[in-house]
Amino acid sequence: MIKILKYGEVGNKEIFARAVPTVNVEDTVAEIIRNVRERGDAALLEYTEKFDKARLSSLKVTAEEIDEAFSLVEPEFIEIIKKAAANIRRYHEKQKKSGFEIKGNDGVIIGQRVIPVDCAGLYVPGGTAAYPSTVLMDSIPAKIAGVGEVVMVTPPQKNGKVNPVILAAAKIAGIDTIIKVGGAQAIAALAYGTESVPKVDKIVGPGNAFVAEAKKQVYGVVSIDMIAGPSEILVVADGKSNPRHVAADLLSQAEHDRMASAVLVTDSFELAEKVSEALESQIPRLARAEIARESIDRNGKIIVADTLDAAIAIANEIAPEHLELCIDNPFDYLDKIRHAGSIFMGRNCPEALGDYFAGPNHTLPTSGTAKFSSPLSVDDFVKKTQYTYYTRDALRAVANDVAFFAEKEGLGAHAKSATVRFEDE
Repeated sequence: MIKILKYGEVGNKEIFARAVPTVNVEDTVAEIIRNVRERGDAALLEYTEKFDKARLSSLKVTAEEIDEAFSLVEPEFIEIIKKAAANIRRYHEKQKKSGFEIKGNDGVIIGQRVIPVDCAGLYVPGGTAAYPSTVLMDSIPAKIAGVGEVVMVTPPQKNGKVNPVILAAAKIAGIDTIIKVGGAQAIAALAYGTESVPKVDKIVGPGNAFVAEAKKQVYGVVSIDMIAGPSEILVVADGKSNPRHVAADLLSQAEHDRMASAVLVTDSFELAEKVSEALESQIPRLARAEIARESIDRNGKIIVADTLDAAIAIANEIAPEHLELCIDNPFDYLDKIRHAGSIFMGRNCPEALGDYFAGPNHTLPTSGTAKFSSPLSVDDFVKKTQYTYYTRDALRAVANDVAFFAEKEGLGAHAKSATVRFEDE
């Protein structure tokens, strides 16, 4: 049963405690990465047979396989994927940035260019559930950014094929290359390249503890989006909220995995009790009841605060991945929210809208990192290059200033490089 804690009566350590994964996979992942670097496709094929129980002759998904998968998915779902893709595309198009240039009358031009990375790798999980939504959320911003090649890696099923809904979403999103490989070995392949897998510049996408650790270990060889922790939801709700709705929203994250965190912060002790009762009623009816049960019992909590303003302050301290404001006039409180991955406004905006359909990205900072990081966006797939141009007269005007600055730092060659051009004058 979920814990009910009264803020101010319970220590902050318990109020703000987070689920901490205890599995240490560092050495295992390091060995997988080393093996893939040394043996390429051969290692990938062996790991796929070992972990996914699929014996493959080729790692690349063919056009024929994509077309076959597309034909196997219900037309109704294809249309829903297309609608979701359109919403995601519309939202992320607004994130595109262009460079700038500043021209002075003194012969100085300075500027910045925004350039997409050449190749991006997307990790799409394929374990206990298939996530076509992740395909859309991770690939559409890359395409909008102008990435030259988008490579998706995802583990195959035991029959050696990729889940059809994953391939259907990939076709709709316009992904260029699809590789049948998952786990830490997939991250290693993207980072270093193999005979079948192109080396990428950036890796994005969620995964289990092995995937997260692999991303951490290859960072620096490639860029990554983030190190994702367990899924999180925090609901701020007042006493007028429907407890069945709040309970359902909490369970939408609790069913993800046993380490997921579902938190309600409310100014109503009566609502807290009713939500607890609703959770007990709803959990047994879930297809993933065992996972949700453990998540709620281990990591779930209801925090009762004196006021909504206090509830908002608690939410800011927790800095959740998903934050729901189940209150009247949520826009009155929006500016008070400083730390959250994605905010869902009002009583008719369940977090599931963001997972699948609304348009804002669902790859979000977890574990409190919303205090300093952001959702996946078009910005993740570009880099910035700056440039400087001075005419001879413009350099002459500032050469002594540059040299003076350089000498103050004890860097005589820096100083000389600014003045040497005018020694013959």
